[in-house]
Amino acid sequence: MAELKLRGARKSYGSVEIIKGLDLDVEDREFVVFVGPSGCGKSTLLRMIAGLEKITAGDLLIDGVRANDIDPSERGLAMVFQSYALYPHMTVAENMGFALKIAGVSAAEKERKVREAAEVLQLSHLLRQRQRVAIGRAIVRNPKVFLFDEPLSNLDAALRVSMRLELMCLHEHLAATMIYVTHDQTEAMTMADKIVVLNGGSIEQVGSPLDLYIRPANIFVAGFIGSPKMNLLKLKVAATGPKGVSVTLPDGQALTVPVAAGASKSGDELLLGMRPEHLRISANGQFKGRAVLAERLGSLTILHVEVAPEVTLVVQAEGGDRTPLHSPIALDISPSACHLFRTDGPALASLCNRREPWAHSLKPEN
Repeated sequence: MAELKLRGARKSYGSVEIIKGLDLDVEDREFVVFVGPSGCGKSTLLRMIAGLEKITAGDLLIDGVRANDIDPSERGLAMVFQSYALYPHMTVAENMGFALKIAGVSAAEKERKVREAAEVLQLSHLLRQRQRVAIGRAIVRNPKVFLFDEPLSNLDAALRVSMRLELMCLHEHLAATMIYVTHDQTEAMTMADKIVVLNGGSIEQVGSPLDLYIRPANIFVAGFIGSPKMNLLKLKVAATGPKGVSVTLPDGQALTVPVAAGASKSGDELLLGMRPEHLRISANGQFKGRAVLAERLGSLTILHVEVAPEVTLVVQAEGGDRTPLHSPIALDISPSACHLFRTDGPALASLCNRREPWAHSLKPEN
C-alpha cells in the first residue's frame, strides 16, 4: 500500500478559500477518518487527494512523489462515492471490472480479480448490494489508497452499522491504507486509527479516537467528539496556583481543576468541560439542581439536570436509574475528569494523566 502527505495544501475558488493550508501525514495501512460538520471542507480535501479537484497551492506526496500534476487515473487511488456511481446498464461483474477493462487488463485477469473481490465482500452468491459492488470495483484495481466519501450516508441505521463493521473487517483483511469521510462522529470513533477533525477548512486536531475524546485540544473538538456532547459551563476564575485553576461554581463553591493556568487570572471567564458519564448523582455533589428530563434508553439513562436558571447539565446514568423528575438532585465530579477552555477555544494544559474516559473517579497523579 502507500503513505500519503499533504504540505501546505490549499484550495480556493476565486477569492474564496475552502482549504486553508493543511499539513497531514497518512501512514501506510492506516484507517484515517476526516470528520466535521457539513461545509467544513472534508469532501473537498478528499477530492483534492483523488485529483478530482486541483490543488491551488501546496503539495500532495504519495510514497514521496509529488502527485499534484499526476492524472487521477495514474495516482493509484480508488474512490467510493456517496452515490456509489454505478452504471445501471451493466451487470454487477461488469461494474466491478469496468476500471480494469478501461486499463486494458486481459479478460482472464479481470475475471480473476472480480471473483476474488466478490469473495472478500461475500458477493459470490448474491451480488445486488450496491455498496459492496462499489467497494468491489475499488478492490479489483489494487489501489495504493482507498478513498471513501460518506459511502454509508444513504443507508438506514441498522444497515449502516452492519456495513461499518464490514469496512473495518475489510481494512484488516486487505491491510490497506484508507481515508474515509463522514460527518458522523460515531462512525469516526468506531472505525478510525486516526481522526482528522476539520472545521472551516482548517484542521482542529489530529489523533486517535481516545486521544481526541480524553484530551480535546479546544472547545470545537470537545463539543463535536462524544455522544452525548460534553457539558460546557461558563464560570469565573477564583484563583490560580501550582495545583491548578479554581473556578466558582453556580452555588458559590470553588472547584480546583488540575490544569496549568497559562495567562488565565482571577476574574477571567473560562469554560468548564464535563463529560456526561463523569457526572455522578451524589448527596453532597458540587452541583445542586433538579432533573427536568429523562431519556431512558434501556442500557443507560440520560438525565437533563437544571443547576441554575437556563443552565442544564446532561448526565449519563445507569439504565436502571429511577431519579424522579422535578425533585432536588446533586451531582458530583472528580476535578481530574474536568477540562477548562479559554473562551476563544483552546484547552488549558492538564497537570494530570487523563486515562480511561469511562472511569468515574479519575485521580490527579502526584
